Amino acid sequence: MTQDLILQAGRRTVRMEAEAVAGLEKRINGDFQQACRMILQCSGRTIVTGMGKSGHIGRKIAATLASTGTPSFFVHPGEASHGDLGMITRDDLVVAISNSGSSTEVLTLLPLLKRLGIPMISMTGKADSSLAQAAEVNLDISVQTEACPLNLAPTSSTTVTLVMGDALAVSLLEARGFTAEDFAFSHPGGALGRRLLLKVKDVMHAGKELPRVHPETLLSKALLEMTSKGFGMTTVIDHSGKLLGVFTDGDLRRVIDQKVAFDQATMTQVMSRSPKTVSAETLAAEALRIMEDYKITALVVEDATHIPIGILHMHDILRAGVI
Repeated sequence: MTQDLILQAGRRTVRMEAEAVAGLEKRINGDFQQACRMILQCSGRTIVTGMGKSGHIGRKIAATLASTGTPSFFVHPGEASHGDLGMITRDDLVVAISNSGSSTEVLTLLPLLKRLGIPMISMTGKADSSLAQAAEVNLDISVQTEACPLNLAPTSSTTVTLVMGDALAVSLLEARGFTAEDFAFSHPGGALGRRLLLKVKDVMHAGKELPRVHPETLLSKALLEMTSKGFGMTTVIDHSGKLLGVFTDGDLRRVIDQKVAFDQATMTQVMSRSPKTVSAETLAAEALRIMEDYKITALVVEDATHIPIGILHMHDILRAGVI
């Protein structure tokens, strides 16, 4: 097989599957609407089942549903006939996938599901199949031909099934008003969850770790406070504890250039006023954006009365894995 023929086969596959997916749009119709309503009204879980390649796609659909606000899991139809049917309750709903609509292992479950009164949505390529006829609603996942040149290996059909599942998940997500924070709660272990859930209060330094000096503090003593706390800056507060400004490594370079006397200058003379601050409830990702926008490495965390309660350094966000 020549290199050109290899490229042609690959491009043909992409083109055929893209065309098959494009044909799905007109099938987002009343049946699709009914399927969404059934899932939204279900008080239990959405159980996805399917055999072979349909089963592999079903696992992905179940995972996508579960992570976007629809409690869901996959049950293998073969295992269901040998005990796993006990995982399905009367409050649940079944989404059964079979391109032919005649998978023996799936059809075997139908009398049992009917006896339990469990509603079913089918996803088939044949509207007149046994599975489609047994379901309350059938979603059409038919394709004219598989991308496989033998028209045997499930290719276009599995892609179409996956996209139909995604369409269901996204429609349900929007119908439920599912938010980015909701998504993060089902992904707490990954970087996405950390970006969406981690707040400044979770990683900031507080209490004795917070560098503080008063406006009349000499520059030389302020440097000792900066060095002992190790953040490359110190807050400047009045005697009621409210924030007046900060003095940073950048300010230090400026006063060195100006040849300011370290043993005479006070914070009032050299501090930067109106520093960038955040609240403890600010998302760590938002705090990072502020640091990047203003090219600074630390932020003062203050309460509603403008009293500093913590300090957040960029290294804290890096260690937390927000980036």
